[in-house]
Amino acid sequence: MDYLIRFSQSHETFRLPEIQALALIEGVDMKVISYTIESPFCIVNLPSEAAARRLIQRSILAMSIHELWGSGADLAAVHAAVRESTSALWSKYLTCSFKFTIDSYQGSRSADDKVRIINSFAYLGFAGPIRMRQPDEEFILFEDWEFNSTPLGIPDPKYYYFGRYLASGARDLPKKLDLKKRRYISTTSMDAELALVTANIALAAPGKIMYDPFVGTGSFPIACAQFGALTFGSDIDGRSIRGDEKKKTLRANFEQYGLLAGLGGMFTADLTNTPIRKAELRYDGNGVTGRLFDGIVCDPPYGVREGLRVLGVRDPEKCPWVIPKGKEMYKNPDFIPPRKPYSFLAMLDGILQFSAQTLVDDGRLSFWMPTANDENQEIPVPTHPYLEVVAVCTQTFNKWSRRLITYRRIADAEVDQEAMKRREEMKPVGKTADELNPFRKAYFNGFEPVEGASDDVS
Repeated sequence: MDYLIRFSQSHETFRLPEIQALALIEGVDMKVISYTIESPFCIVNLPSEAAARRLIQRSILAMSIHELWGSGADLAAVHAAVRESTSALWSKYLTCSFKFTIDSYQGSRSADDKVRIINSFAYLGFAGPIRMRQPDEEFILFEDWEFNSTPLGIPDPKYYYFGRYLASGARDLPKKLDLKKRRYISTTSMDAELALVTANIALAAPGKIMYDPFVGTGSFPIACAQFGALTFGSDIDGRSIRGDEKKKTLRANFEQYGLLAGLGGMFTADLTNTPIRKAELRYDGNGVTGRLFDGIVCDPPYGVREGLRVLGVRDPEKCPWVIPKGKEMYKNPDFIPPRKPYSFLAMLDGILQFSAQTLVDDGRLSFWMPTANDENQEIPVPTHPYLEVVAVCTQTFNKWSRRLITYRRIADAEVDQEAMKRREEMKPVGKTADELNPFRKAYFNGFEPVEGASDDVS
């Protein structure tokens, strides 16, 4: 049967990837019948009402799901569809308490209009008590109006949907994890709503092992643990994990939400110098041996506040004493290891390489990447022969955007061996922060058009 999902009107490019990921998590056979990012209404075909309830139960961007009784460009078409396809269902609701609601998206109705429209459904024959609070059943007529329809005086919606309410999404969950109430955050902590959406798209669930290599104060592991996953994380700066070692620590954040069971372990490490064992990339692997993680979620540093850095010494020959000194002092809790500038694009490629070596088959990598909105300065989506792009979701700011890019780790036997052979290791050019990071350079140049760049996009 067809069902109607009513999305929130926010993060439009994230909505469908999230609900598709939830269908995988719940093992629901879902087919998208109708959807556009300009509208919060999505029609999907599902095997049962129980499947619809499971699909929506942990969605952050879906407000509710409804058994679709009819739809059309005008009320007459809606009534015809209801009569044709659902007349056999009416007897189930003859005596139960109920209420009718009209949900007008981008439009409005007078009270008299609402009463008139509701009365037009009298042929359903419901004789039970009308109860506005906690009725047994709720029937909703959704109206999809043109933008600015009220000031423009548009008299009618462009489309109608009529259905029976089944269940709500988890729209209240971001309030539970709200950063304003969290014990320990940093200036770059991901807001709760998008962290939860990321966890959903990355397929976090009970029995899954998730990892964040840029963990900071733990926004992504907390979101993944909320959905039952066991989480691990690391950061180049151990101070962000330790906090003040009293109440403001990453562990304290897990304690605050009662999620300690989902805290696997956090450690200090740099992705380019990780202690995690990485499997050799091959074409005859079994998808399990040597690979650990079901999902990797992260928001890598953009290198804007300061140049992007990794562990190491810029010029070991000029400072030969640094490495021996580090080996003596590395156990000192106040020790800060030496760092050197690193290429932003090489870091992105390193994340993909690390994920290809540590994700199980069909495991997902979901990471955030900034880019300029100017097509001449836009950073392309990075690729890897072992990773298939599943979704690219965009959050737009003024002159730049950040994208949540999600990949699926494909089986070794399915990898294009020729593509892997052609793949060249990235060789960053330059030594300064700006030379190594095109996004940082564009950011501080105000994303002004590149001099001499062609407007021809053919």
